[in-house]
Amino acid sequence: MDFQAGILQDGSPMESLEKQLICPICLEMFSKPVVILPCQHNLCRKCANDVFQAANPYWESRCSLMSGVRFRCPSCRHEVLLDRHGVYGLQRNLLVENIIDIYKQECSSRPLKKGEHPMCKEHEDERINIYCVTCEVPTCSMCKVFGAHKDCEVAPLESVFQGQKTELNNCISMLVAGNDRIQTIISQLEDSCQSTEENSEAAKRELCARFDALAALLEEKKAELLQRIGREQADKTAFIQSLICQYKEQLEKSSRLVETAIQAAEETGGAAFLMNAKQLIKTIVEASKGARLDKIEQGYESMDAFSVSLEHLTEAVHALDFDPAEEDEEYFDGEEEEEVEE
Repeated sequence: MDFQAGILQDGSPMESLEKQLICPICLEMFSKPVVILPCQHNLCRKCANDVFQAANPYWESRCSLMSGVRFRCPSCRHEVLLDRHGVYGLQRNLLVENIIDIYKQECSSRPLKKGEHPMCKEHEDERINIYCVTCEVPTCSMCKVFGAHKDCEVAPLESVFQGQKTELNNCISMLVAGNDRIQTIISQLEDSCQSTEENSEAAKRELCARFDALAALLEEKKAELLQRIGREQADKTAFIQSLICQYKEQLEKSSRLVETAIQAAEETGGAAFLMNAKQLIKTIVEASKGARLDKIEQGYESMDAFSVSLEHLTEAVHALDFDPAEEDEEYFDGEEEEEVEE
């Protein structure tokens, strides 16, 4: 606790000290015993226990079965792990308790100043000492007897003060407990968010692996079919090339025979012509009859037999989808939603 900082910022050391001794839950000066949390913040034990009980309503019935329960500091939200004794297992801050005793002794020895108690605006010399129940405002006795609240119902200021202080403390405890529940839900949602990201990355890796395997299988099948087309192409082109060679040989022989026949036809002497003409004519006739070379059938060069229909595969690829999964259960049940709304 930084007492020096408070003293330097305020003109009155006692007022600065009093601010340091206020419980963040009940907003009153600490009541003994004072417990100190591991985060070095202090609480009244009763206030700490009220907040703890509000956040853990079934703690007493199951404390023997629990190794520890969690408690959040209302000042800094630091999470403290309590043992089976709950807040009664926290250490007392004897230093703060001694300071409170000294402060109270000092305050009791000081004379009461006029400005230390709220005064009535209508009757400046009258202290506000009663509470108007009808108008729900503090007022003074003169206002009740002669003033604006003479026809109203009034009650002792202290009784109304204690009642509303208790109600405010209960509201604070309820609010702190609700904040703890909300913090728990936030932590669960953050864990769910992280798990969703991790599961998504795993699903992406698995999907990529499956598609890569499918692509590899398609590449392998494509290579196999291309190889079959290549073999058929090689066989057909080899056969056609052999026919081309045969026809070229026949053409060459026929061309030489034509030249021979032309030379014979140019012979002017009848005896010389007749000596070779008959045999030449016979050779030409036999050559024209005997040259029956193979031919390719119509459509021999077609490769339509190697066409592949991929329509069913295309439809299958378009139909690819994730397996239907069961609907996830709702993360929040009705009770949790109702608690958050409260």
